[in-house]
Amino acid sequence: MKDSTGPRSVSQSGLPLLDEPRPERADARRNRLKVLEAAERLFAEQGVKNVSLDAIAAAAGVGKGTVFRRFGDRAGLAVALLDEREVELQAKILSGPPPLGPGAPAVERVTAFLDSYLELLDRHVELFLDSENASDGARYRIGSYRLWHRHLAILVAEARPELDAEYTAHFLLAPLAADLHDALRSEGFELARMQSGLRASVVRLLGGPPA
Repeated sequence: MKDSTGPRSVSQSGLPLLDEPRPERADARRNRLKVLEAAERLFAEQGVKNVSLDAIAAAAGVGKGTVFRRFGDRAGLAVALLDEREVELQAKILSGPPPLGPGAPAVERVTAFLDSYLELLDRHVELFLDSENASDGARYRIGSYRLWHRHLAILVAEARPELDAEYTAHFLLAPLAADLHDALRSEGFELARMQSGLRASVVRLLGGPPA
């Protein structure tokens, strides 16, 4: 059976696109990526609140003024880093190889997305916590949540047409909340255990091979 869920184009998928970076000069893009990579490394090693713009600029090999002009402050840099990683995940969903991208059965694509998102969340849980708790209900208003919800709803509708796809998509996204992930980590849950548990739940809900 031909895969109709894999979004080969935006018009086919109906997925709302995340904002991509504005066109920029090659040297400006290189500097931006160097800063983001340095920030990602330092945030992981020391925690977001313990890293200064000076340290990020030094690690990236650029001046502090470059970082300040481009990102404003540490919070702006953190938001830009999270946006960059979410746009990368979106690109893999739209046109990457299966099972995350088009061409795999719907249930496999669901589990591949959940696995990939959990990896991203585990690497950047501090950034996600700030983003999702910026205000009451912020998690459900940001564009990325709407994109992931739409993606899962399309796949659920193919895998189990009798289910309420919109509700089930919210149900599948609930375990990906940053607050829950952070709480589970504090209880000693490792990433692999969370991924395994979520895959098993998807198989029971939607069918497919054992996790």
